[in-house]
Amino acid sequence: MELHQGTVDLESANDVALADRLNAGRKQIVTELQKQIVGQDDVVQLVLLTLFVGGNSLIVGVPGLAKTLLIQTLARVLDLKFTRIQFTPDLMPSDITGTDLIQEDTTTGRRQMVFAPGPIFSNIVLADEINRTPPKTQSALLEAMQEHRVTIQGRTYVLDEPFYVFATQNPIELEGTYPLPEAQLDRFMFHIIIDHPPEDEEFEVVRTTTAIQDPQFTRPVTGADLIAFQRLVRRVPVAEPIMRYALTLVRTSRPKSNKAPESVKKWVAFGASVRAAQYLVLGAKARALTSGRYHVSFEDIRAMAHPVLRHRVLTNFRAESEGITTDSIVDDLLSVVPTPKSGM
Repeated sequence: MELHQGTVDLESANDVALADRLNAGRKQIVTELQKQIVGQDDVVQLVLLTLFVGGNSLIVGVPGLAKTLLIQTLARVLDLKFTRIQFTPDLMPSDITGTDLIQEDTTTGRRQMVFAPGPIFSNIVLADEINRTPPKTQSALLEAMQEHRVTIQGRTYVLDEPFYVFATQNPIELEGTYPLPEAQLDRFMFHIIIDHPPEDEEFEVVRTTTAIQDPQFTRPVTGADLIAFQRLVRRVPVAEPIMRYALTLVRTSRPKSNKAPESVKKWVAFGASVRAAQYLVLGAKARALTSGRYHVSFEDIRAMAHPVLRHRVLTNFRAESEGITTDSIVDDLLSVVPTPKSGM
């Protein structure tokens, strides 16, 4: 993934108007989601930032926390084509991408190979319990997530835009699961943790879901709007000190860095890749726009640190044995990497 940082900013009236549309659209989407989803404001924010950047996200949480419902409802609100793929041990790559079938032409009687598209040919793909299928099948998503296309028997098929993959995982069941390879984890922009809601919100969940539900949604944002928003996000200006701060956070997460703190050297096996810095900046740009600002601040970068880094900083056995989490390591990085005095 390349990060295109040009000189275009939001000085044009068209860009400012589009930024206002993005922010208004975000608020309307949240309003529509609240007809079905109770609370989980931080999770919803990260999911929407994923949309505006054009990335993919991994959502991790125990069963019953509306991970699937959130993405299904989002697709309904946006009126985008939605596909849910239930990942199981016997799922094959062709079950995701599609395959060639032999069909007979009724007029000529001749047989020919016809491509039957798989469920990946959608706008929003939900890979449910992605770690329940072997790596060979998991890898069927790699090209689609990165290139927005799939190659089957030497032929390449381009996926419709916008295209997103949201994957879910259950963190409490390990038997019969296959951990995602590091290369695939790195393709996810965010690792989003969804937890049990506060008591008042949980009460509201129980109250609403045990009554008749028939929400009617309006469509505040279209697929074409999302594509325009993604291009706008890349035009948001970032001051050099802020971009260097994002890069320093990433470089400091690597044990071999001379700036790495003792916690990283002690507990980290592999630090974050350059893609982490790219997503820190892109996520910060989208966060700035959804906050009504046309420039990125240091706080935008810091707010993106945990969801961007927690699945890219790989801990060693010693950390696991001592109960050290990647979130605590990211906390340490944020505390030891100084924020430059200059900049925004």
